[in-house]
Amino acid sequence: MSDTHVVLHDPHGLIEAELPLDRAPHEALVTAVLAWKNPDLEPRDYEQIALQLTGHARAVAADVRRHAAALPKNDGRGALAEVVLREADRRLSVRPRGTAQCVQNRARLVRALYTRLDRLTETLPDLAGAGW
Repeated sequence: MSDTHVVLHDPHGLIEAELPLDRAPHEALVTAVLAWKNPDLEPRDYEQIALQLTGHARAVAADVRRHAAALPKNDGRGALAEVVLREADRRLSVRPRGTAQCVQNRARLVRALYTRLDRLTETLPDLAGAGW
């Protein structure tokens, strides 16, 4: 066994960009968390769910950032993405707490990021040929 390790230097996130998001299980988790009425979990369970959602929110935010950066400057979707990303950065800078409210807020953030990602990746009609 060797005592050496390799440090990966990927400042542009190219490796991460090639990995697809594991969307379905996280959307199911978001749906379940947002359906909670009076959950009775231990604080450590809430913390674990919040950490899971936090990590996924960071991954989705990175995807949103990459797609927004690829848009033309005059595409309004990029400006809207920046608003969502600033809010995501603000909310993710706060350490998750072991409460249902914190977990539900993280779930709402993941949902908002996916909504923005979907808007960035949808194809827009070609208005140039539509008489505009």
